[in-house]
Amino acid sequence: MKNPYDVILRPLITEKTTKLVDSGKYTFEVMQGVNKIEIKRAIEEVFQVDVVDVRVINVRKKPRKVGRHEGFTPAIKKAVVTLQKGQTIDRFEV
Repeated sequence: MKNPYDVILRPLITEKTTKLVDSGKYTFEVMQGVNKIEIKRAIEEVFQVDVVDVRVINVRKKPRKVGRHEGFTPAIKKAVVTLQKGQTIDRFEV
């Protein structure tokens, strides 16, 4: 089994994900190649909460230009995790 701290790379905090926190949904960037079961186990172990649902989004790389230089943004994998009612993750509270 993979180390839970390697599975969860960082929380994603944007305007949209901040609004999702009100409904008990938290968004994380996760490691490429992990599945929903591994994400669920990692979140439960790291934050000591009960996970009800996990949704996964693969964000493709996109071409970008900065001046005359061309490149790509990195491809990432996002996970939207729904917690059991009444549970929260403190790091997301503003």
